[in-house]
Amino acid sequence: MIRPLYIFLFFILPLTCVAQRKGIHVNKAEAQAAFEYLKSVRENPAKFMKSLGVRFDTKQVSKLKLNWNEQLAETAEFRAYDMANRGYFDHVTPEGIGPNYYINKYGYTLNGDWLKKISTNNFESIAANHASAVDGIKAFIIGKGSPGFMHRKHVLGMDKWNGSLYDIGIGFVQLEKGNPYKSYLCVIIAKHDW
Repeated sequence: MIRPLYIFLFFILPLTCVAQRKGIHVNKAEAQAAFEYLKSVRENPAKFMKSLGVRFDTKQVSKLKLNWNEQLAETAEFRAYDMANRGYFDHVTPEGIGPNYYINKYGYTLNGDWLKKISTNNFESIAANHASAVDGIKAFIIGKGSPGFMHRKHVLGMDKWNGSLYDIGIGFVQLEKGNPYKSYLCVIIAKHDW
């Protein structure tokens, strides 16, 4: 019994205190709002093109229904929180670990081929410095800061690979003033196998 308490007091508690000093706040309501917004866009992309000021072939948008997945949500929340807490912005941690590893670690089973390289990312889009999670989704769709509109393809399922993904989790954290970014958004859309 002493060992788990020791681990908590000497390892977990200090990390929590650092995050509190940085003013990192997990916002689950924003993550859910982003999910609902993305579902609406995917259901009727033509309706949203005008308000977003973009044009794309709406026939390419996947009609596959996205399902909220708690394991992916926990993974996305961890990823957003980790970036905020440690002050980096990348699909790969400073230790070289990519999203696929964390997706699998949080209990969402992936095809073994997707885990062979520890830095692999097949399922994650990230954004930073947006006022809301919905604003981050809008930026993905508009293509702002996303060369080749890769984020748009991912979140709207606009190619064969991304169009085959069906489970989603979103993490959104906000930071108090004085930090380099005011928010981090992580969107993970995945599937278990081929």
